[in-house]
This record gives sequence, C-alpha cells and structure tokens, in this order.
Amino acid sequence: MPPMTRIATKTLFALACAAQALGAQQTIATTPAADPRVGLRPGATNPGTAIRNLELIANRPKPPGFFNAENPLEGGFSNSDLAFRGNLLFQGNYTGWMIWDISTPANPVLRRTVLCPGNQGDPSVYGNLLFISIQATSARLDCGMQGVPDTVSTERFRGVRIYDISDIENPKAVAAVQTCRGSHTHTLVKDPDDNDNVYVYVSGTSSVRPGAELAGCSGLPPDQDPNTALFRIEVIQVPLAAPQTARVVSTPRLFADSTGNIAGLWRGGSHGEGTQTTSATNRCHDITAYPEIGLAAGACSGNGILLDIRDPINPKRIAEVSDPNFAYWHSATFNNDGTKLLFTDEWGGGSRPRCRATDRPQWGADAIYTLQDGKLTPASFFKLPAAQTDQENCVAHNGSLIPVPGRDIFVQGWYQGGISVIDFTDAAHPVEIAFFDRGPMDSTRLVSAGQWSTYWYNGRIYGSEIARGLDVLELKPSEHLSQNEIDAAKLVRLEQFNAQLQPRITWPAAFPVARAYLDQLVRNDRLRRPWADPIYGTLQQAERAPAAQRAALLSRLAEQLRQDAAGSSDAVRVRALADVVRQLAMSR
Repeated sequence: MPPMTRIATKTLFALACAAQALGAQQTIATTPAADPRVGLRPGATNPGTAIRNLELIANRPKPPGFFNAENPLEGGFSNSDLAFRGNLLFQGNYTGWMIWDISTPANPVLRRTVLCPGNQGDPSVYGNLLFISIQATSARLDCGMQGVPDTVSTERFRGVRIYDISDIENPKAVAAVQTCRGSHTHTLVKDPDDNDNVYVYVSGTSSVRPGAELAGCSGLPPDQDPNTALFRIEVIQVPLAAPQTARVVSTPRLFADSTGNIAGLWRGGSHGEGTQTTSATNRCHDITAYPEIGLAAGACSGNGILLDIRDPINPKRIAEVSDPNFAYWHSATFNNDGTKLLFTDEWGGGSRPRCRATDRPQWGADAIYTLQDGKLTPASFFKLPAAQTDQENCVAHNGSLIPVPGRDIFVQGWYQGGISVIDFTDAAHPVEIAFFDRGPMDSTRLVSAGQWSTYWYNGRIYGSEIARGLDVLELKPSEHLSQNEIDAAKLVRLEQFNAQLQPRITWPAAFPVARAYLDQLVRNDRLRRPWADPIYGTLQQAERAPAAQRAALLSRLAEQLRQDAAGSSDAVRVRALADVVRQLAMSR
C-alpha cells in the first residue's frame, strides 16, 4: 500500500468514528419543522429572514459600478472579502473595492470606491497600505474595463496590487507585483522581530500564465519541468519605508516530500467508495498566519497543512492532514491559544447548493482538529444545521473568532446559508449558538448571493453579502451567551484586522471579564450557583467601592478563588477567574 493510501485509510477510519455520532445529530437538526431558516420567502430585495440571538442593525446595498444596473441579478460583480483599520472597513468586489466608515456601526457611510476589475479583489490592510488580490486573465495594469484579448500581453496584470491609503479620499497605487497564477487570495505575515517589512503569501489557484508574458512561469507538471509554477506559493517582501520596491523574494515548495518529490501530497481523486473526490494539492487557497505562535495553517486544495513561519521568507511545512470527506480545503482558523484548528471545505466551489437535506453533513462542512506538539488530530465536523434549497449556493466559508474569554466561538459565512455562530470549546461537540439567514434570491433558479465572509471586529459582526451589500449585526444574550460575555468580547479593541493574519487576543483586567468566567462556571454546572452567588456579590460591591476598599475585597477574593481551584472540576476556568480578580485588585 503506498504511503498516501495508508494515510488516507487511517484518516478515513478515524474521521468516520468521529462522524458517526455527529451524523445522527445533524439529521435531527435539519428536520424542517425544527428550524425557521427552512422555507424562507425568496427575493432579491425583500426576502424572508430568520434570526436567532443576533440583531441586524444595518444593511447597505452595493454602490453604483459594483452591480449590473440593467440586470442586478446577473453579472460577475460579486462582493468578496473584508479588512479593517480603525473606523474603516475595506470591502472587496470582483470589479474593485470600497471603503466604508463604520464609526457608527449601525450607520455605515460609504467613503470611497475604486473601480479596478480583476476578480476576486480580496483586501488586506497594514498601516497605510492596502493590498488587493487579482487573478483574472482579463485584468489590466491600468485598471481598464476593456479586458486583455491577447494570449500574451504586457498590459495584463495578475498578482497583488498595493495602494497607499494615507489619504482615504485619494488612494494611490504604489506597486503591482506580478505572479505566475495571479492572486486568488493572499496573507499578510508580520515577523514580530522585523519592524521594517511586511510579507505577503500569495495563494494562486488559477491557470499559470505563459513564460513569454512573465519570465519563470511554467504550468508543466514537475516531471517535465522541475521549476514549474505549480506546487508552490510566492512570498512578496514589502519594505514599509519603500513599498514601491515590493517584490517576490521566495517561492517555497510547501508540498514536496522528504525525498524531494514536488508533488508529495494528495494527488487528487477519490479516497474510495462513499468518499469525496478531492482536488490535487498543487496550490493553497488560503493561508492563515498566527505570528505570535510562529505558525500558519494552509488550506491547500487536497490537504490541510501546518507551517512554521518563524522565518517568514522561508515557511516550512511541519504537518499535514488528509480528509476523505473534504472536496477542497478552503480556509483555516486557529483558536486563540493555538490548541485547535478549524478548516473549511468549499465543496462545489461556492457556486453550488451544498446544504440540502440530501447532502451529507460531513461534506462541505467545517472540520475541527486539536493541535498539540505540531500534531493535528481530528475531533469533529460542523455543518450548517438548516437545510437550504436547490436555489441557494451554500457551503462552509470565511469566518473569525469572537473574543469571548474562556471559550472558542466562531462566526462564519455560509453564502446563502447565511451566518452561523458556533461554540467549539469542546472540540468534539461544536454547537451552534446564533444565526441569521435570508431566503434565496430567486424562486426558480440559483442566483449567486450570500455571505462571502463574516467577521467580528471591535464589538460587531460584519458580513460581506455577495449580492446584497454590507451587513452589520449585534450579538444578543441568550442561554448560550451572557451579556457579561458579550461585554467582555467588546473590550477587545484592534487597530486593524485581517482574518488571515490572526492576532493573539488579550483581555484587559475588567469586571465584565471576571463575570464572564463566572457565568461560564455556573452555566457548565448549575450546582455551582450557591458558590457563585457570593462571588457575584463581592464583585458588585468591589466595583462600587473606593479604591483601597476595592483592592482589599478583590485581594481576599482572588486568594479564595485560588484555593477553590484546587478542588474544582473546572480548575482552569476558576484559576482564570482568580487571575482576573487579582489583576483588578492591583489596578488603579
């Protein structure tokens, strides 16, 4: 048996065991009578909606130039990904990008639009630099709308555009770095020890351009050309003081095996009867970097991979996984302490209905892995538990963590499956805790729409809706999530956020954080209520007390909690509560 077959067989057995119990749970969850998302009224502008434990506080339609005015239901004018800086939101689109002022989240204001077609327009932001992914063969260096008819042309642009956004009203193009397969997505990587540069990992998934157009490009298989542009990523170095000199500085072959075989991972095809036909691993779709822990996770068509990025120019693969339930490894998210990884499977490429009652719950889903000592171990799947129609493109797509202390909570877009919020603190048993969904665009045919990406940023959830614009939502307290937990999450403030450059989340010493841990302890075990009530009382008393009295009250409470942790069934959480209380006692 070849090595790859042994790996796939072993993985299939392990995941089948994990999926067996989950499958029954999913069957119950997709019962039509059990979920208000089933059977929603269709409509482009006035669809039926279903919402639970969220509130939609704003929607803004796409501005002129970003939709087909003659037929809004047609055309390749899809909204794509999001990036954030300060009070600004950058929204990509297949025909350009937009800047929204979100100083008042319930009232986003359009500040600027830039028409520059290129597909798919994913943005990232770092300081005063904006990065945009371009992959279409019709994209032009001059951003013209007329396309590029020639097979080989000096007018074509495929790669990463870099803009100076110091003046939001007048963004300036400062660089356009060409790459062999264009840039379907990209990832900013910051070396914590390097303040002079930022790096861009380019994930190209499209065809390889001819070498006559860009030197060094070859789409031949590795046995015919060992320098093929397949089976690699490109790394762009961007000097922050001179971004106009940005250039490709390395082309790591992340998929080679220990013998030097370039095509060393999944070769494409079926894993066996009853499994998915999985794409060959010759590219990455998305790479999520977590520089504070020195790791990145790549969703690379046929495999999920783990990378050591301590030397950002030369990332090294240190682990990989294969999954017979995955058709196309699409994106990845670490939990905050780096002990779990959530991968998504974009079965059907995002343009197909893959959340129907007849679709397997392990296909087109999230796969959750535990991560320890560089080893990934499968734990569970999560699939949207509401059956969608044949008229709705739906599959797992982009999301981010919601920074609730002590828990791993993930908000995610599912295209026309809407928005889902899940708790995967228990990696083996992820649970949906909130959702928002609209009915299909049309009652008789599939028209592409839905949530491309859905991210938490500075207290709100922002969704990029492919056809219907920009959504802003609020979390609401429920049996799954307390107001204290929501308030603690809102204390986390970021100066900028790109979902593929994952920051370490830290919480200030604050009373909502302490109460959030206490709420979790009570929720997890109701028998703790008599123990918890005096602690709630002491926290309330201390919050209102003068500084000296507050310090004394909290110091005594912290010591009591440290002692209580020793005999607790949830000692980790009790110690976390004690640490917050101790920090509050020392704060002024």
